[in-house]
Amino acid sequence: MNLQYHDQTVRVDRLQLAALAGLMFIGTAFVYSATMANLNAASLPWYDQSWVRQILWYVLGLGAGAALCVVDYNLLARWSYVAYWAAILTLVAVLIPKIGSTHGWGARRWIDLGFFQFQPSEFAKLAFILAAANFLSRPVDELRQSAIFWKGLGLLFLPFILILKEPDLGSALVLLPTGLMMMLVAGTPRSYLIRLTGLVGLLGVLFVTDVFFLPAGWWQIPMQPYQRNRLAVYFGCDYTHFAPPNATPAELQSLHRQELADVYNVRQALISVGSGGLTGKGWRQGTQNALGYLPRAVAHNDFIFSVIAEEEGFVGSVTVLALYAVVLFTGLRTAGQARDRLGKLVAVGAVTLIFSHVFINIGMNIRIMPIAGVPLPLLSYGGSSVLVSLIALGLMQNIYIHRKGY
Repeated sequence: MNLQYHDQTVRVDRLQLAALAGLMFIGTAFVYSATMANLNAASLPWYDQSWVRQILWYVLGLGAGAALCVVDYNLLARWSYVAYWAAILTLVAVLIPKIGSTHGWGARRWIDLGFFQFQPSEFAKLAFILAAANFLSRPVDELRQSAIFWKGLGLLFLPFILILKEPDLGSALVLLPTGLMMMLVAGTPRSYLIRLTGLVGLLGVLFVTDVFFLPAGWWQIPMQPYQRNRLAVYFGCDYTHFAPPNATPAELQSLHRQELADVYNVRQALISVGSGGLTGKGWRQGTQNALGYLPRAVAHNDFIFSVIAEEEGFVGSVTVLALYAVVLFTGLRTAGQARDRLGKLVAVGAVTLIFSHVFINIGMNIRIMPIAGVPLPLLSYGGSSVLVSLIALGLMQNIYIHRKGY
């Protein structure tokens, strides 16, 4: 595939585009499979069905990504701080009642525009990558200054804290590896990053100890009940640990029922993945999904990988992983061929962001990661996630077009 740019033929990364097309095809097919088993969803007008909306997001995202390819990424970087602070404003706005929407279950993550449920945290990730790349592309000698290091951390932790406040732990956490990897590639002294990583690890250990191992009634880190429950499910913690010392048998029984309810999604996801076998049960033939054991509210978004694994088996799962591997390795190749440090950092940030999403989402489907509500890029249903993923890939194509030697 070629683009015309300044009256010259510009070659884009066809291998990455082929993998992208494969992922979008699979995403459409399995969003259809995951939703059309629901009679209520199937009875909706065709234009209001999830798989049709998914195609619409693909078209809009491809258009936005293609539009970015005709503008040199250095010009885009000049507006990166404007985009960053606009994203910060939306993250603040979503926390304001009557502006931010909770969808009825507590977390205030969306701004309802009527025709589109806008999720600021998704776009904040992209704005952060652009701003951080612009900030870190300064001379390496400057990156050795502690003041520059702390400014870079401030650029990272401001959106991190605001997203955590929604609360959206999963989206907040993917910013950490993205920011740290960009700092490492930029040339930030490793001693700074090792100390920071050690501090984060220590805080993680203290967090887990405080929540799960200190006696009930002791001071604990404030967090939403559903967040604590998700971590408890992941660590296999007995919910009665959270009961007060004078809890009645009825209260203990209630906690036990809550534990069974919270672990249900994970168990059904594991059953879906395991029951697919080598080649799966066939498209739209997955019983976990069709019979509603895998909850229909999450089958087409957070647990789309389980639907694919059940219906297409090990072969289908490996195909999905192979397509993601192509996207990621071509992204790394683009980073290596970038004509300047700015392009390299944008590509590294985009690759790390996508990898983090893939690792966390598939990990929570097979229980090597806690449930975090992180979508699987291009496969999970969702407008904001699809748009941001395609714009990020558009940025990678932009850097590839303007790579060394062009």
